[in-house]
Amino acid sequence: LLSYLSFLCRYFRWWYKKTRIEKKSAFIDLFCAVPLQQIYGCPLGGIGGGTITRGWRGEFCRWQLNPGLYHYETVIANQFTVCLRCKGQTVYQQVLSVERPSTLQGWNWGYCGHYAFYHALYPRAWTVYELPGQNVVLTCRQVSPVIPHDYKDSSLPVGVFIWEVENGRDEDVDVSIMFSLQNGTGTKEDRSGGHWNEPFTFEKEGERVAGVLLHHCTRVNPFTFAISAREKAGTGVTHLTAFNPAGSGREVWQDLLQDGRLDSPAGKSSPTEKGEVTAAAVCASCRVPARGHRTLELALAWDMPRIHFGSKEKLHLRRYTRFFGSGGDAAPALSHHALTHYEEWEKKIEEWQKPILENSQLPSWYKSALFNELYFMTDGGTIWIELPPDCCAEDLQGPAGAGLSHLLPVLREYGRFAYLEGQEYRMYNTYDVHFYASFALVMLWPKLQISLQYDIAVTVVNEDVQPRQYLMCGQTAQVKLKNVVPHDIGDPDDEPWQRVNAYFMHDTADWKDLNLKFVLQVYRDYSLTHDSLYLQDMWPVCQAVMESELKFDTDNDGLIENGGFADQTYDAWVVNGASAYCGGLWLAAVCTMCKMAEVLGDAEIQQKYTDILSKGKEAFERMLWNGKYYNYDSSGSDTSSSIMSDQCAGQWFLGACGLDQGEFEV
Repeated sequence: LLSYLSFLCRYFRWWYKKTRIEKKSAFIDLFCAVPLQQIYGCPLGGIGGGTITRGWRGEFCRWQLNPGLYHYETVIANQFTVCLRCKGQTVYQQVLSVERPSTLQGWNWGYCGHYAFYHALYPRAWTVYELPGQNVVLTCRQVSPVIPHDYKDSSLPVGVFIWEVENGRDEDVDVSIMFSLQNGTGTKEDRSGGHWNEPFTFEKEGERVAGVLLHHCTRVNPFTFAISAREKAGTGVTHLTAFNPAGSGREVWQDLLQDGRLDSPAGKSSPTEKGEVTAAAVCASCRVPARGHRTLELALAWDMPRIHFGSKEKLHLRRYTRFFGSGGDAAPALSHHALTHYEEWEKKIEEWQKPILENSQLPSWYKSALFNELYFMTDGGTIWIELPPDCCAEDLQGPAGAGLSHLLPVLREYGRFAYLEGQEYRMYNTYDVHFYASFALVMLWPKLQISLQYDIAVTVVNEDVQPRQYLMCGQTAQVKLKNVVPHDIGDPDDEPWQRVNAYFMHDTADWKDLNLKFVLQVYRDYSLTHDSLYLQDMWPVCQAVMESELKFDTDNDGLIENGGFADQTYDAWVVNGASAYCGGLWLAAVCTMCKMAEVLGDAEIQQKYTDILSKGKEAFERMLWNGKYYNYDSSGSDTSSSIMSDQCAGQWFLGACGLDQGEFEV
């Protein structure tokens, strides 16, 4: 109890300085957790360009445009509205939202949720709206470009909304879908002044899109939204450049009500004054024949090409700038590309998902989990950046990384990738848990996993000698030791990659699992990609971290021992002596060292680790097997005989590499 109270005191002092004096958010905030809201649906956007999450009721409610930093705010002006007209008269006009807000009261709110249904299979979502008494059904299909093995379109900050309109009437109906959007994300910066909107059209190869650009002119990380629709035969696109989303909105409503279209004024809007907020709308309209079907296509794009992390020390370019430029003027081209390529994206998504969805051997919950949990690939505070054009190998390698001969070519071709441990655990590429999540990367975007591993390898062979106090124990030690895998590559509110190990609850230099998880991933990546150049580069790093790990085998029995504190990923669980979890990971890593040495023809290292494996397996069985299962650890404490559900993680990982049988079974 005393040690826990001491930790709380240390944490509070640090938290107060960070949040109240430095005016920054804590990387883990134990005092101001984000309240649980079970409202979130499928996020919009590709990988690393920022995300905008919609709720399952259609609201735009979570924002991650500044890399790694989240803002939870439902912006009420961001809506889809439908207008139906028969024989030249408007017969129905409704905001497709169940909300009844205090602003925009000139609009018809309160759509009855009983008549709508939401379904998501990431990266797509469907919302079906039956319009009461109208005999018209709308289906909005939301699509984001998250496409396995695609390293271009998967980076794009766009989302497409395909509206399928089914007319069950015996007469033609004119249908309009209006998409309104506020200039901003619902923060105080929306009222900082200087924001402005302008209409645009973009035509290429006979395809034309039209809409409105909303320029959000902040001092750091300015961006532009684009709302747009695809013009085609029978489809008209109109717009409203600016309106006040804090007012009644009556002028917008009457404009649409009058003829199912918007006035489409020319020219830019005036920049907002301080305290003002602005919004815009785009409207797509078509005639749907009796008993017929038509499609309207709208898109949302956002262009924040040049970004600073929290420290504002370095300028970074997002991945998509390789294809669309970094001038901040890409939103029209992004919109056009999305509206003319989404069908191709959907075809690739269906080809990827269909074999799993049609596999009758897999339960429905598993299929849902496989795809819907992938949302974190984009909405995990994810960032994907380019290397600076003038970057050289020495800039990346640091003083000790010269052996990584393919580091520069890999990062130059595929960029740098990072994602958070969690939206409230703000550390990039937290390695102890990336161990589990990395299958999504290596199976779907293997080049991003290879890039991430090179970044970790560079960090392994270098060190950061700066001292700091660790909050759990109160002791001071250096930030990063040489030949030790880092816990993470930094906090997006600081300068990731440059300053690693944002986590300082524990000194992770003494954690027993990080080094092992690096070795296991190296072999797993090789077994799936057959990238022999990668294996050759990583081999010396694997040897270095395993040599560092050997110091934890204090009795030379071939099995490492835990140190009597929470020295692994389960960082509130004390482990002492030999343990099922870390011991199993150790044996699995030793096993992959034998296999990699065999592949690379390194007979001396192969023999060294074969001998260790033989001893270690015997010690593991002798010290931990109790006749029914492996004990949590060998300490003989009250918790020692607990069953840890993750105790065979090492064996499981070997199985994923095809190494869990015969001589390789640990």
